Amino acid sequence: MNDIIHSKLDSLASRVVDSNESREEDDPVDDDDIFAELEAEIENSGNAALRDQGLELLRLQMQRAKDMQENAHGRYMEITNEKEAIRISASESRCVIHFYHTNFRRCEIMDKHLTQLAPKYFATRFIRVFVENVPWLVEKLAIKVLPCLMCFVDGVSKDRLIGFEELGNNDVFETAVLELRLANSGVLQKSRSPLESGITYNVSSSNTRNLRTSGGQTNQDDDEFDL
Repeated sequence: MNDIIHSKLDSLASRVVDSNESREEDDPVDDDDIFAELEAEIENSGNAALRDQGLELLRLQMQRAKDMQENAHGRYMEITNEKEAIRISASESRCVIHFYHTNFRRCEIMDKHLTQLAPKYFATRFIRVFVENVPWLVEKLAIKVLPCLMCFVDGVSKDRLIGFEELGNNDVFETAVLELRLANSGVLQKSRSPLESGITYNVSSSNTRNLRTSGGQTNQDDDEFDL
């Protein structure tokens, strides 16, 4: 029974994600249409247990999917406002922030890999920030070398990845290498589908003045910068 429900949820997940990725800004929102179609399919099922369990679970997971879309889960995007970047790092249960500079080619390489990972891990928020736009964060987190990835879990900085030394120390590496490195930090959480990932917020972290960090610094051998 659960396999049938999960199969329908997976179908909904893929269709919601596909519609979200291909939708133009001026297109009407059609996620509700997708939900209504699958809801009707479950309601018309001859299996009473499937109807009862499936409809309740479908409504719950659809709301989670909408929450993810509204909070840009599944997309790698740039945040230009420092306060917004701080809010995201404090409020999201899992977050990866790429600190970059336009003058550094390795930052562009990192962007390509993160663009591939973002749709795969809906429970993690992936963003990038231009270092000159976020001077307070750069100073607070003692970021001196780029590219730099900061990994936040429940508002706490759990890990940082500086340069490419841990990725083979060259510009050509597989996305899977970066994926494994981030997974080891606990910032990636794999789920069956985007709908089953869910989003939890650490509401107690709303006071972003107390941005918390943990862990030590890594040897720095990539591009140094000065603000």
